[in-house]
Amino acid sequence: MLGPYFYNQTLKKAVAVFGTVFNNMRIVRQGTGETRVPIAYGPRKKFLARIDADTDAATDASIAIKLPRMSFEITSIEFDTDSKLNKFNKRCFPIPGEAGKTQVVNQSVPYNVGMQLNIYAKNQDDVLQIYEQILPTFSPEYTVAVKDMEGPGSVTDVPIVLNSTSFQDDYEGDFITRRTLIYSLDFTMKVRFAGGVTEGKVIRVVDTFFYSDTDNAEALKLENPYGEENVRITVGENDEPPLDDTDTITTTFGFDHG
Repeated sequence: MLGPYFYNQTLKKAVAVFGTVFNNMRIVRQGTGETRVPIAYGPRKKFLARIDADTDAATDASIAIKLPRMSFEITSIEFDTDSKLNKFNKRCFPIPGEAGKTQVVNQSVPYNVGMQLNIYAKNQDDVLQIYEQILPTFSPEYTVAVKDMEGPGSVTDVPIVLNSTSFQDDYEGDFITRRTLIYSLDFTMKVRFAGGVTEGKVIRVVDTFFYSDTDNAEALKLENPYGEENVRITVGENDEPPLDDTDTITTTFGFDHG
């Protein structure tokens, strides 16, 4: 049965993170200096259509795009069986300003999201400058820390794995025909989808009871339900998790349980 969930826009974040990794690529051309390579999300066929567009007497909507540039898109989403954890695990996150209450998020579910990065250029020098900036970064993975993926205030390490590369140069024709080189790099992002958020309470008092005869523990509990010895650990009323040395933690031996 489906219930309340923590909508953290995991796929939207994955797309934003992946694009950010490659949004500062630059090439150097003799005589013109350094040029930034733009990147955008979109299907490869759409960009190829724009590249091949006729620029003669064209409207703004059909003008061919400037090269070099890059595009990327989601190509697959598959369940990651190797990274699956116990579904009964839960994570607790404190609610700011509300002492004693937490947000409880169910165990996240791992998925492999396939991403394809395409590099378009008119000549080999441009495309190889971009290509050779990317390859050394992935050996074969590059890990990015993503906030709030598995709950409010969480930080999740998301590996981006480079699986394969390929290139395409189908230039045929006269010297006037526009040439386009395409280098494609296939990646896998290991993301996690979290859901099932509920409100929980922070445990502030823990009572422990000790019995000497563990073989007859049940009989001893009838005679002395609070144990032969007992210990109570109390956390300050205004202290919030995670606890540290600035919080008040009191230990009482032989506490008054009446």
